[in-house]
Amino acid sequence: MATIAIKEDVPGVSPYLLALRQTLEGAKQAVARFDMGDLSVELRAGGDSLWALIRREGRGGLALRAGFFAGDFTCEQLAPEAGEVLRVRVTSALGEHRVVFRTGGEAFEHLRMTVQFTPAAPLLVPFMPRDLYPLDANDDPLGAVGSIEAAQRGLNSGLLYFRIDQPAFGNILYFQNLTAMNDYYRATKTKPDGAVGGVWPELGYLLPTPTQNDGMPPRPIPAGEEVTLSDAILVFRHEAPPHERESARQFLQMLGVAYKLIDLPRTDYRDWVRRAEQTLQDLDQAPEATIRHYGHRYVHPYTGAEYPDIMVQMSLVQAIHEWGKWRGEPHPLEAEFKAGLGKFYNAKLGTLRRYLPNVGDDKDADAVDSWYLYHPLLNLGHLALDGDVAARRLFLKSIDYGIKAAHHFSYRWPVQYKVTDFSVITEVAEADGRGQTDVGGIYAWVMLQAFELTDDKRFLDEARTAIDAAMGLRFNVNYQANLTAWGAAACMRLWRITTRQVYLEQSYVYLGSFFHNSEIWESEIELARHFRNFLAVTCLQDAPYMAIYECFDSFAAFERYLVDSGPDLEPAARMLIAEYCKYALDRAWYYYPDALPPEAISRKQRETNGHVDRALSFPLEDLYADGQLAGQVGQEIYGAGAALIFATRAFHLVEGAPFRLYCDHFLRASERTGDRALTLTLDGGETCNAGLSLVRERRRRLPKVRLVTIDGDALRPHERSEDRIDFRIPANGRVVLSWE
Repeated sequence: MATIAIKEDVPGVSPYLLALRQTLEGAKQAVARFDMGDLSVELRAGGDSLWALIRREGRGGLALRAGFFAGDFTCEQLAPEAGEVLRVRVTSALGEHRVVFRTGGEAFEHLRMTVQFTPAAPLLVPFMPRDLYPLDANDDPLGAVGSIEAAQRGLNSGLLYFRIDQPAFGNILYFQNLTAMNDYYRATKTKPDGAVGGVWPELGYLLPTPTQNDGMPPRPIPAGEEVTLSDAILVFRHEAPPHERESARQFLQMLGVAYKLIDLPRTDYRDWVRRAEQTLQDLDQAPEATIRHYGHRYVHPYTGAEYPDIMVQMSLVQAIHEWGKWRGEPHPLEAEFKAGLGKFYNAKLGTLRRYLPNVGDDKDADAVDSWYLYHPLLNLGHLALDGDVAARRLFLKSIDYGIKAAHHFSYRWPVQYKVTDFSVITEVAEADGRGQTDVGGIYAWVMLQAFELTDDKRFLDEARTAIDAAMGLRFNVNYQANLTAWGAAACMRLWRITTRQVYLEQSYVYLGSFFHNSEIWESEIELARHFRNFLAVTCLQDAPYMAIYECFDSFAAFERYLVDSGPDLEPAARMLIAEYCKYALDRAWYYYPDALPPEAISRKQRETNGHVDRALSFPLEDLYADGQLAGQVGQEIYGAGAALIFATRAFHLVEGAPFRLYCDHFLRASERTGDRALTLTLDGGETCNAGLSLVRERRRRLPKVRLVTIDGDALRPHERSEDRIDFRIPANGRVVLSWE
């Protein structure tokens, strides 16, 4: 029998690939055909599968598995419904599959295939093969040559971004709308952990199936109950990008196309002002929140636990400072917490140390994570630029050591080292064999703060060198989400200062890596039904959970990014950032333990991280898309600044009005155009919606209001009460608000 030659870089092939190859070699009759721009789609029946063959003449294509039936089956075309190009019913011994195709191509050709299944009997699913195979010009799945840029990580978005170079088919984004499969995951007790990916040439979605013989009762799909097995969106670019920056920009564009096709979860008004007030009260009065050393008051990182450290202090001080600016007068805790910052400074080294000098012997006082050196400087820089003389002095006293560290590590930082001699404690993360790859981004932002404070060009040169050193990491920039967001902001600021296009483009690399690690789906698995996770980002490149600190710090970084951007910004990037921030304001509410049922919170926390007190308005560190117990890591006081940052960005005081405004998008402009009229400008996604609410001030009554678009179209509230009027408005453009 003849053997089949495969390429050296293909380790082997599965029976499913060989079966596809045989199907494509045979003269099988097409079930249906339709066109999609320059692409053609042929639906073809194989021995045990139904295939959608997507081709570009002479340039190869893709084989997309529409269903795996493990035996004989029959196909019947049904009348397509609105928005569909093809609807097929497949009957087999398993039951009935309905396969629906939709297409579009205003800017990018895209195909959406949804597969719904009703089993004939309670069906135990032992295995389903992957569903996507690149093809060469002769329809051979072993002949195409290409590369994978990004695939699903953990429970993040079910996406695969890849290119086919030989033949020159182009760039493809494959996106699984995991939200649609919640019924399947719940029925089978499975989760889509790393479900989208594969090894060339067997790619796509690997339907998660229950573990057999694990001592658990069988977990079948119930007979007669319809579940969705696949909701795949494919977006196409005919030319592969020439470098990583263009690849990242195209990724954002194509992800934006997929994003607009899915049903987006609702968002709700959140009273972050009340939450901020509760947070400040608990910071001041709860004995578990603070501790005294050297006559000063310091914040615990976790509830009643862990030693004070400089990152924690600066995170809270900066957030409280922002709150004071918003309220028009400083909050007393700002000065109280600032008073002890000098004790972290080590004059011999010329830097801020992580811990106070009296830290216990159970800590390595010299150890520091690379990002921990720079994040306190970032917040000091914010204070200094707001005119805080003491913060400026401490910032500038510490900056040269930060530069010394960057030079020592050649702008490629390890995970952890000793501040005394730069000896490395942990070189790389176990998950990916790399160090803290995005520290250069936050370092660059700190250097740009120093440049703004001093006008010393050496700081600008440092920022450029750090960003330049990270080029080539492609989708592996992200180590920790908020650092990656600050890196994007630093690139945008560098572009504004230098006008060099490469820095605007490099910002897309940081954004691409950030959104690669996002959860663009809403999980209803197990305890996840009690909170929202849509568009959350896992805190680390390998973390199983979303974290509040990384959430709100990324929010703050993206505000800076958008302020520095302009009309040259890629619209898809603007939309995704605005949508991330909108959903952050909504879902971050569920980090607070009083927003969750007690049974959803872990009774045990990480050994040194104290306990959870539901009565305190401090957020949990960790929420899990797979429905694990929340708060396993702890209740992080260092993330308590979230409420203050969200409140000061989302709520807007209106002088003389009986209300304040809440908007879940950043307001780019607010102009008083009359005694009782405001013109508001938003610059979110062009086809997206924003939430705008009028919130009654205390001891006042809401007036009669009128809200119109700039074209004069009246907008009606979708909800009204004595305390609030809620509107949905276009996320991009201007609206005029007037009241009586």
